[in-house]
Amino acid sequence: MTTHPHKRIEDYALIGDGETAALVHRGGAIEWLCMPRFDSEACLAAILGDRENGCWEMAPEGGFRSVSRRYLPDTLILETLFETETGTVAVTDFMPIRGEAPDVVRIVECRSGSVTMRSELAIRFDYGQLHPLVRECSDRQVLAIAGPDAVRLDFDVPVTFEDRWFGSCFEMAEGDCRSFVLTWFPGHGDVPEPIDPREALDETKDYWTDWTSGAGYHGAYRHQVIRSLITLKALTHRPTGGIIAAPTASLPERTGGKRNWDYRYCWLRDATFSLLAMLQSGLREEAGAWVGWLRRAVAGEPIDIQPFYTVGGDRRILEWEAPWLAGFNGATPVRFGNAAAGQCQLDVYGEVLDTITAARRHGLEDNGDSTALVRLLADKLEDQWEHPDAGIWESRGPQRQHVYSKVMCWAAFDRAAKWFDGEDDDASARYRELADKVKGLVLEKGFHRKRNSFVAAFGEEALDAALLRLPLVGFLPIDDPRITGTIEAIENELIRDGYVLRYKTEDNDDGVGGGEGAFLAAGFWLADVYALQGRMDDARDLFERLCGVANDVGLLSEEVGAEGMLGNFPQALSHLSLVATAMNLGGGGPAHERGGEAEENG
Repeated sequence: MTTHPHKRIEDYALIGDGETAALVHRGGAIEWLCMPRFDSEACLAAILGDRENGCWEMAPEGGFRSVSRRYLPDTLILETLFETETGTVAVTDFMPIRGEAPDVVRIVECRSGSVTMRSELAIRFDYGQLHPLVRECSDRQVLAIAGPDAVRLDFDVPVTFEDRWFGSCFEMAEGDCRSFVLTWFPGHGDVPEPIDPREALDETKDYWTDWTSGAGYHGAYRHQVIRSLITLKALTHRPTGGIIAAPTASLPERTGGKRNWDYRYCWLRDATFSLLAMLQSGLREEAGAWVGWLRRAVAGEPIDIQPFYTVGGDRRILEWEAPWLAGFNGATPVRFGNAAAGQCQLDVYGEVLDTITAARRHGLEDNGDSTALVRLLADKLEDQWEHPDAGIWESRGPQRQHVYSKVMCWAAFDRAAKWFDGEDDDASARYRELADKVKGLVLEKGFHRKRNSFVAAFGEEALDAALLRLPLVGFLPIDDPRITGTIEAIENELIRDGYVLRYKTEDNDDGVGGGEGAFLAAGFWLADVYALQGRMDDARDLFERLCGVANDVGLLSEEVGAEGMLGNFPQALSHLSLVATAMNLGGGGPAHERGGEAEENG
């Protein structure tokens, strides 16, 4: 068996258990798996190198005539159907909701005729470089151990170990079924009890269909929304409620480029849109868990607030490179960890305070610390808001006075003023004065009169797509001429092949260099402002074009280019934006709720 020489991001599908995830290629290979947590070291890392960096191939021996795949309805259970010259076989891949240990289950069923199947598995701990010590318990059960990590393989067929690969070749006739289970456990710990694959399949199916039935979205584009909600649920760490940006690292934003980042962390940004999308989907439990994670993550002195944290709320996230990995289609360096965690990004203050106030407005349970947290954050921001920062796009170039960051500083003070209104009128008045001061500065220095548009940073002429969010967070009404001019400028300058760029990389010293694809979330933001403007045909056309980027199982990446999907995958922000825009097209939605702040503020 050989892997595909040129990889496409859209050829992958997601499976997961709410604590970690794996990516499965349409050809039957699991090429990315981190155990036991989303941000743990990968034991299968072929997606960032080659098959020798760890993968689990499961496909007909000698190839196949065609392949199709789908998720079982309203679940995260993947079914891949191979048609060969002699028969048809289905491979069902899933991760059961975790019990004693994390498991990956593969069930192979012959649907017609007869098929010779082959399973080949290379376990490579430490992101594809560490070969484990192998101990054979029987011809169908094997243990592989290396330092802190161990896996057990339980197969329905005999398995051999040769040249550091576990191999099985087996004949299947119509009606035959074979199961394969990979279970992770700590290298120093007891070996967990094996699971029953068929029972696990039924339980996993029930879990997902029960959960999906509780999602209260019944508007237009329901199929796309439900698939996005399932994806977001899969990217939500069940024990803590944190939502990771993506389950992958270093999938490039340009083919062969160096914009390769680790997204297996929880960003504070977009917290409010996440909250409102979950609430308006009937997912109050998830919304409450997300706000709880947020409060815990930023607890302590606000001087320590970071743009993102681990799912457990850990703050120390070191960035490093893995030179032994050749990269996705040669895109290097391959990075793990993310140095942007240490950046100053002032917009996160506005996101956190907006989320906390939205949670109270919707009646979510408060742990009693929110008032103190609002005061601490707003007071700290009073000392910082005039500083330059790295901005929403996490620039690694010179810090600048980013307009969007300043707008979110306004949002922070605006929400703080509303929080204390009627409770502490002196504090409310002080925060209102600060909000007005920030707003005045943005209107004076952030709006370019000759261009009739807001710009990316004070004293500049360049645009960035974050400016689309100004009416979405209630900074100015959608019909304000300055907002109209900004939308027109972005339409004229940042749309490429029907999709929206974050900014023109050639006009922006972001410290990285090289180009990138169009940013899918920014396209949804543009659709949102179209909806607020009443341009419903334009909004729907753009929304449907963006939905069309999804692969055959409904998943979206971070970006798109002429060559297809780009960036980490699947991307939570892209799916969150899809959900929010679908709701906004229905006349409600997060943009309408947050945009109403502009009317309240006159």
